[in-house]
Amino acid sequence: MQLTLYQIDAFTNKLFGGNPAAVIPLQKWVDIDLMQKIALENNLSETVFFVPALNAGADYEIRWFTPEVEINLCGHATLASAYVLFELLDFKKEEIKFSSKSGILKVKRNGGLITLDFPSWKPERLDIYPNDLAKILGDVEIVGVYQHRDFLVELLNEAAVKNCVPDFSLMKKHIDKMIITAPGSTRSDGTSDRVDFVSRFFAPGAGVDEDPVTGSAHSQLIPFWSEKLSKNKMHALQLSKRGGEIWCEQLNADRVTMSGNCVYYMKGEIEV
Repeated sequence: MQLTLYQIDAFTNKLFGGNPAAVIPLQKWVDIDLMQKIALENNLSETVFFVPALNAGADYEIRWFTPEVEINLCGHATLASAYVLFELLDFKKEEIKFSSKSGILKVKRNGGLITLDFPSWKPERLDIYPNDLAKILGDVEIVGVYQHRDFLVELLNEAAVKNCVPDFSLMKKHIDKMIITAPGSTRSDGTSDRVDFVSRFFAPGAGVDEDPVTGSAHSQLIPFWSEKLSKNKMHALQLSKRGGEIWCEQLNADRVTMSGNCVYYMKGEIEV
């Protein structure tokens, strides 16, 4: 069986930035074990598969795999899938509806950007959390710890997020996935310097020590910072080595949007 694979850099406007995703369109689902093996072979943070939907309420069904596990939501690979459909496979409508394990995900063109309509996962503050958290993150000041799907750890400032050097071996023993975040840095006049908030995302339990740009993490980050900053529209950076840029909006209590660019890297054929 021959399958087509596209590799797309998501949440960036420059090649070798953002988060690379392997996108594999299918006409019908293949065995889950095969999809997992392909994801392991690709060795990217996500390999995404989609098929034409049988449900009239969606255009495609979509599934995401890390090298080790299937996950329930992935932003950058969904963005990359929409890019492939819009730009390379000549999808005619302005909005794509993906049916997923996290419900219907709507994706549309938005000027020069692609916009994801995702669930809003407001994290709740935790009074009790792993005692080793300070050791996991090293010498940083923890402002607060929250959780919806993933641990969300608020740090003091942008520099703390950027310079954090986690102990991934220790993290994997206690925490599968973790977001660290802080307000964007400020100028001397106190105004925002480019962005409203910054973050990094770690998922050693899913086989990805640090994910370059993570849309699903922003399902938690957007409601978190929307409430703290008292604003619905925000601009965010993920401070990985590759870096990523996301334009965010809190639509209502249940939904958020995140918008970004994509860059086409390659197309190939795999034989399985």
